Amino acid sequence: MHLNRVDLNLFVVFDTIFTEGSLTQAALKLSLSQPAVSHALARLRELLGDSLFARQGKRMVPTPFARNLIGTVRQSLQLLESGLQGPAEFDPGQAQRVFHLGMRDVLEAIALPPLVARLQRAAPGVALHCVRIDRRDMETELASGGLDLAVDVALPMGSDVRHRPLMNDQLVVVARGGHPAFSASLEQGLTMSTYLAQSHVLVSSRRTGPGLEDFELNRMGLRRRIGLRCQHYFAACRVVSETDMILTMPEHYARIANEPFGNQLHAFPLSTPSLDVHLYWHASGEHDPANAWLRGQLDEVFAELLGEVGSSGSTKN
Repeated sequence: MHLNRVDLNLFVVFDTIFTEGSLTQAALKLSLSQPAVSHALARLRELLGDSLFARQGKRMVPTPFARNLIGTVRQSLQLLESGLQGPAEFDPGQAQRVFHLGMRDVLEAIALPPLVARLQRAAPGVALHCVRIDRRDMETELASGGLDLAVDVALPMGSDVRHRPLMNDQLVVVARGGHPAFSASLEQGLTMSTYLAQSHVLVSSRRTGPGLEDFELNRMGLRRRIGLRCQHYFAACRVVSETDMILTMPEHYARIANEPFGNQLHAFPLSTPSLDVHLYWHASGEHDPANAWLRGQLDEVFAELLGEVGSSGSTKN
């Protein structure tokens, strides 16, 4: 049997007849005429190939087929009614579910430790699956439910994707402690000539093409020398700690990634637009309590991170 042949209202009539044991009482309960209830029962009998009820005196007694069917029908009608009433309140302490979050590795290192700590305290039954997706697929993934939320840089999105800013970041220059070019002369700030004179590490998942900092340099008619192109900032920070190469990267992650190495952070010697990080979700999840709860958790995590960075001292000049 195909569902496109089924009128769900017939099962409402079936459930009511089963409960009331009478076509007349079922009609009163449903605010229908008795002939309308009789017609619905006849259609359902034809559809299912069973008489469903047999008259015994004044009562309609269900057949064995009907008794086997009633549990499934009632459960299905209850689920449908619950869904039509809208989402239930989300109780994080009792919830058992998995959230799917789109996020790149740099942002994972920043946000996941405090976020997961929060989830373990407030929602021990909640699991988080964090995945990296192509930015071109973000809107489709959010619309299909493949992602509940995404965190990424500011991107053009359709009207069905909601977003709000989470964090502003800026570029900093990373050099090893004791780097010969980063001497007392830098007390007035890293100069562009000193910056361009160094050998640079460029971090990119692409085989070719400039980095974000190169776009800004190119606007000024400037070029730097790339001595190493690699895929991950952690590897780049380790290279910097053991060589005289320097690295340009976002400040929030720079503070985390360079802790093991003792590298120093310096202000980028060019005024650049801030790196805006946004939280994205689909319009269909706008009023979903679970989605709204996780959005709130991310808001608070990034607010705390910004407070910590703001109180940790300024980047060296």
